[in-house]
Amino acid sequence: MSRKLDLSTAGLKDRATWEAAGYALPQYDREAMVEATLKEPAWLHFGAGNIFKAFQANAAQKLLNEGLMSTGILAAERTSKGGDSHDNYTVLVTLKASGQVEKTVVGSIAHTYILYGQEAELAEVFKKPSLQMVSFTITEKGYSLVDGKGETLADVAADLSAGPAAAKSYMGKLTALLLERYQAGALPIAMVSMDNCSHNGDKLKAAVTAFAAAWAEKGLVPEGFAAYVNDPKKVSFPWTMIDKITPSPDTSVGELLEADGLEGFAPVVTPRGTHVAPFVNAEECEYLVIEDSFPNGRPPLEKAGIIFTQRETVDKVERMKVCTCLNPLHTSLAVYGCLLGYHRIYEEMKDPELVGLIKTVGYKEGLPVVTDPGVLDPKEFIDAVVNVRLPNPFMPDMPQRIATDTSQKLPIRFGETIKAYMASDTLDVKDLKLIPLVFAGWLRYLMAVDDKGESFTLSPDPLLDTVCPVVQGFRLGDRPEPAALKAQLSGLLSNAAIFGVDLVANGMADLVCAYFAQLIAGPGAVRATLKKYVTEGGHCA
Repeated sequence: MSRKLDLSTAGLKDRATWEAAGYALPQYDREAMVEATLKEPAWLHFGAGNIFKAFQANAAQKLLNEGLMSTGILAAERTSKGGDSHDNYTVLVTLKASGQVEKTVVGSIAHTYILYGQEAELAEVFKKPSLQMVSFTITEKGYSLVDGKGETLADVAADLSAGPAAAKSYMGKLTALLLERYQAGALPIAMVSMDNCSHNGDKLKAAVTAFAAAWAEKGLVPEGFAAYVNDPKKVSFPWTMIDKITPSPDTSVGELLEADGLEGFAPVVTPRGTHVAPFVNAEECEYLVIEDSFPNGRPPLEKAGIIFTQRETVDKVERMKVCTCLNPLHTSLAVYGCLLGYHRIYEEMKDPELVGLIKTVGYKEGLPVVTDPGVLDPKEFIDAVVNVRLPNPFMPDMPQRIATDTSQKLPIRFGETIKAYMASDTLDVKDLKLIPLVFAGWLRYLMAVDDKGESFTLSPDPLLDTVCPVVQGFRLGDRPEPAALKAQLSGLLSNAAIFGVDLVANGMADLVCAYFAQLIAGPGAVRATLKKYVTEGGHCA
């Protein structure tokens, strides 16, 4: 192709060529937006990764296009990623289930700062009275002050002792920036975690207030700073729920863009194993529900489809998604997808046994105890998941990605449903037939041998060293005695930290063990077991 597209301020002046190639471009004066944002910023975001660029940055662009905002977003990354920044533009590729591909040049990010190296510049942003919100997508572990063993991280310990002057940890630096805002007049601000974790605002608040308290106790910060970060009328930490499937940049999408004339758009794998590219690919469905607690005002994001509500409602939406309508289905597909050799979620949605599995887990076992948030209908939500989102053949999401950290996901994704059954006067935990099958499937997955008898690599999980030895003595073709099998597995199955409840104490362990015995009967046993209990509706005694 002779056409060449240059993703830069200069290259985008050739609007006709971009539009002829099917790209939607910013419809505002971007130079004026950048100037206004740097002068009087309203929104600063930490962790400008894929979901941020596909969702929040695009929401801001919609408002800019409509003249409902005059300033964009300032972004902050932990460190410089190097390479071409493309003048803070990115390409959003929306992959619709219909097969339609929408290509949008998103330019709402006015400038990107580097947290480790540009602390002084970020301090000036924090001092701005115009700043209304600081948001985050830094993953759940970004807020943690301890390691996997519960021990305080070295940089955190040093910061807690030494104070804000030369903070090294991420949360230490952030708290030091809030100190700058306090010293500029105790200016109000909303600190908004938009990470995909429950009660995310509390996780952020816990980290910030821990630093403020430690520094205040040692006399390392002015009197009043700790009270400032604990006053919701000055510093708020809203809860949010976010949901938009945004896989790593896919090679096939990069090839599509390069065929349009964009050079250097093939995804690159970093030394940390992540995929980076000048584009993001994402599904069309998106949900962001935010507790409306903004002491300095906020952008009119509700006009871009974002829902603002009360904290209690955010919690209900989170529970609906995580405990019933999406996340349990994802994990079910991840575990069995790996065992059956699938590498794309949408391919699994052509498998009648797997579709039957998630429909039963979602509709039959989950919906009876679902938390109805009112602002989103649970039945309609799960309908969209099963009929539109997961079967989307243009979404390159992988069961192997979803299987990451499964031991950390089981207690919330399934344990809460089990607890609701146990607490119910009308429901019986013995009626749960396929959630135990997912647990048994996870034990079978931990053997790292697929249904053909071939080895595969387990996805990363912090507890692999703990849980894998429990099943390492089993081989395909084993016929263990039920009592011996339960004795070997009961230590794990009684671990409420993993399953959310003690499966031995509540009687579910027997069913899990019975399923597991059938899943290891030999090559093809996984498929046979699914067919027996999902398609044929069998009952395991």
